[in-house]
Amino acid sequence: MANRRSFLFRMALFSKVRPLRWGVRELKGWPWGFLGTACDRTVTNMVTEGRQRERTNQKEESSQNLGFWRERLADQMLPLWRLNYEEQLKVKFESLKKNLETLEIRLRKIGAGDPEPTTARSERLCSLLHPFIPSCFEAFLQQSRLGHFDSCKVGPWHELIVRTTFLGHTMAIIIFNPQELSQEELCVQKEEIKEFFSMGPGAVCDLTSLYVKERTPRHQQLTPFQLLAGEPYLFEEILGLKVRISPGAFFQLNTSAAEVLYRTVGELGGVDPNTVIFDFSHGTGATALSLARQTSQIFSMGLVGQALEDAKWTAAFNGITNWESHTGNVKEILSQLLESQEDGRSLMALVDPSQCGLSNRVVQNIRNCKAIKTLVFVSCRPYGKSIENIIELCRPPDADGNLLGEPFVLRQAVPVDMFPHSLQCELVMHFTR
Repeated sequence: MANRRSFLFRMALFSKVRPLRWGVRELKGWPWGFLGTACDRTVTNMVTEGRQRERTNQKEESSQNLGFWRERLADQMLPLWRLNYEEQLKVKFESLKKNLETLEIRLRKIGAGDPEPTTARSERLCSLLHPFIPSCFEAFLQQSRLGHFDSCKVGPWHELIVRTTFLGHTMAIIIFNPQELSQEELCVQKEEIKEFFSMGPGAVCDLTSLYVKERTPRHQQLTPFQLLAGEPYLFEEILGLKVRISPGAFFQLNTSAAEVLYRTVGELGGVDPNTVIFDFSHGTGATALSLARQTSQIFSMGLVGQALEDAKWTAAFNGITNWESHTGNVKEILSQLLESQEDGRSLMALVDPSQCGLSNRVVQNIRNCKAIKTLVFVSCRPYGKSIENIIELCRPPDADGNLLGEPFVLRQAVPVDMFPHSLQCELVMHFTR
């Protein structure tokens, strides 16, 4: 979701139009000239030449034709933008119902499900879907004069990510594809970017942090984030916590809706002072840390790199002493932790995986840990890999001995809208066994 500041950032970076260098075939019907492509000059020149080109285009194109391409772009990036917000939620709700119907059919085939259903079998999963919890950001969007914006990933200026916080901090992360530039030329570009945002026209943006990350086809995730100017971290406040955010760590962009999401996780999981949480989430561990004061103990599994360091800082700064992070073999870690636990405490697994979902081994470890009776599964993509994970968690024990524990059964599903105007949402699913 873009605000005025991020919109200006993106326009500054993509205002100059160039033909594609890769020899990529232009897709029929796509206005590549309008979207903007590769650029090999300074950001200042891009802004200047972009303004000149805009004046020329205004003479050559009618406003009607320009409006046509803008609508085409909006239709591709934000397919629900033509609907009012209530209609958007209806479309999303029907989409989620179809996903649950597909899951229901697949679970039937393997003989999984609630042995004592309270509703007709064909309606069981759909009846568990709660009404949507709407975006907390929608009120602002309705009064804003600006439309919604999404980036077009073409050319060496690949992408710009802008993070803002309630504390007034702003981090800009420029994703740059060096293409044919030498290291010397690349260094010149970085200095010009730094000067533009520090002392040039971009200084009006008042950035807290300015990062650049090189992304090439062969090494998309290997190059580190490089701090060009400002502070190395952002800080956010959410549900009474001060959270540290590094450029490479995942954190929800919609903070107000994230607060609703975290509360929903705690409510569905029945979190109380007798609860021990095994956290299998990615990101900065903020979901579990936000529940720390309500629980007995939290064990986060699999946090690595910047996300792990951010989580450690957040726990220490907020005086959270009942949180621990563990890396390594999940099966062995779970066995060791269970041996040290007191009897009578309820064990809950919290799963909020990346878009790639959970590995099969982690799914098996959760399933085979008989002490875990409650599972809360959060997914921004309740299809694909997430569905495969859920089927493995709910299917009957197999003859191969890989799935030994009692299967989980879906009890409730609550959608939280964090991405207005798109088909995406966060679906919080509550399972027990």
